[in-house]
Amino acid sequence: MGADREGGVRHRSGRAVAYAVCGVVLLAGCASMPDSGDLRDVESTPRQDTGVRVFAMPPADDAQPSEIMQGFLEALTSDDPQYDTARKYLTTDAARTWRPEESATVLANGPSVVPGPQPGGREPIDSLTYALTGSRVATVDTQQAYAPDTGAYRTKVHLIKDAKSGQWRIDALPQGVVMGKSDFQRNYTSVNKYYFASGTKAGPTGQPVAVADPVFVRSKVDPMTQVVRSLLAGPTKWLGPVVRSGFPTGTALQKGESGLAPDDQNGLTVPLSGKVSRIGPAQCTEMATQLLFTLRNLTPTLESVELQGPGKHRLCDLTAERAESAAWHASAQTPEFLYFLDGKHRLVRLPTGSSGTSAVPVPGPLGEEGGKELQSVAVSRDEHTVAGVGADGKSLYVASLASGGSLGDAVVSSRGATPDDRLTTPSWDASGDLWVADRDRRDPKLYVLRQGAGKPVQVSLPDLPGRVQEVRVAADGVRVALVVEKDDKESLLIGRIERGSTSGESPAVVELRSAAPDLEQVTTMSWAGDSRLVVAGLEQGGVHQMRYVQVDGSTLDGPAPAALSGVKGIASSEDERVPLVAYSKDDGIVRLPSGAQWQKVDKDGTAPVYPG
Repeated sequence: MGADREGGVRHRSGRAVAYAVCGVVLLAGCASMPDSGDLRDVESTPRQDTGVRVFAMPPADDAQPSEIMQGFLEALTSDDPQYDTARKYLTTDAARTWRPEESATVLANGPSVVPGPQPGGREPIDSLTYALTGSRVATVDTQQAYAPDTGAYRTKVHLIKDAKSGQWRIDALPQGVVMGKSDFQRNYTSVNKYYFASGTKAGPTGQPVAVADPVFVRSKVDPMTQVVRSLLAGPTKWLGPVVRSGFPTGTALQKGESGLAPDDQNGLTVPLSGKVSRIGPAQCTEMATQLLFTLRNLTPTLESVELQGPGKHRLCDLTAERAESAAWHASAQTPEFLYFLDGKHRLVRLPTGSSGTSAVPVPGPLGEEGGKELQSVAVSRDEHTVAGVGADGKSLYVASLASGGSLGDAVVSSRGATPDDRLTTPSWDASGDLWVADRDRRDPKLYVLRQGAGKPVQVSLPDLPGRVQEVRVAADGVRVALVVEKDDKESLLIGRIERGSTSGESPAVVELRSAAPDLEQVTTMSWAGDSRLVVAGLEQGGVHQMRYVQVDGSTLDGPAPAALSGVKGIASSEDERVPLVAYSKDDGIVRLPSGAQWQKVDKDGTAPVYPG
């Protein structure tokens, strides 16, 4: 539980102090609260600088119940590693049984504190109940996984006055913590853990495919050690069925390990316990790869890791460069070209690093050699194959990006009544599978074509709440982003792809969850990182905008893309260094280089895509 400190003015009680010494801030109780009367919010203070660590003050002698409540809530938003100060506000029994790490509830603002009914009569009061209330935004579970949440929050906290000491303490409270959104953003940071897609390899290389699993850790409480423990504990429940870990079951950090940090050569030593002494070189490399991908997401300057077993026995070491060749990692793949349709509806391309605007037709039957007009396209991750939907939206073709090839027959066809009720833009994953949805209102379907060829396989969607309007499969092939229409609203949902345990079993997309819960209309979207998407849409009661969102529905720090009117399509890459590109009905194809404004590329162009 905790107080939201974003904006507003803090009203301090007489005993409360706050001061900074050598980058450490100590916080005491804030707004004093009556034992009865009107509801009072736990007011907000400005967010602290990220380089400042915040610690709380213990309860003062003879502190009143309102001060105990306020001090405890403040202590929960501090950077105290084990919440030792917060426990001083509890009775001995409550301190022993309270588990703050069990969950975090995020509220729109700080929890409001409502005094409960007061005992009658003239006898001294020795117990009180308070209610904490607010509007839910999200929850973080014991695996540190974030999930959007809505509805009212209300829970009770009970205090008693110790008969011997005369001091008020909390003796009953819920497990976990609760705090406002601003405090959550200050206290926690999102980090991608990495595992490997089960049974999936990257195209012709045959490398295992890395899959990002975002979790939230306390940003100033030994985050590197927290992240390593979380990685070793295994994937989150939602992702677990479709990924595997290189670490043997039961692997953990050696007892008492904390404060993991790179040395002056940007190398990290990770001492492990469990059955790690029995592993072979290949498995050890996988383990080190997971650690490097995960920790470089937190500390980009990390250059190597060394794994040690019991007795400081060296198991293996791995550099960042070698890790990139040990597994296929989407954000490490820089696309060679940007692709789009020119004014003649032919597929053309521009070098990704070019600042020019002179696109040329691609080789092959859907570019320089063909007369087929297209509505949308998708280029395979290796940039050897293209899938294109005809101008009327009825037919999907697959062709080589090489001179001399022929187009062949359509591989998927739609009977939808209008172009908007026919095929979506297709999408490729790293294993070479091709995905497309048929929006036919009478018989909507989602298909996958293994290796982009053969008979299309219908994908089961048991939890689908509406009709798929757009589909973008993640590079890893185990997650898919869908724009789903229902009741004139279009939502962005993320689903888990389960391929089936037998070769004849149809794949399914299950456990759909919202990635942009506050957008009521999603116009278009694209993957823009291992666990990030860029979305154009309409906020509830707001205006059209573009923003970055996480696959778990959490809010990302940092600026949104510069405003652009009339956005109808977005192209982005998992490699975040590649410029964002969009199709605007007003300006055609435009791109957004880092640190610059939108630049026009092709006034008559449409349907921009990067490989994927």
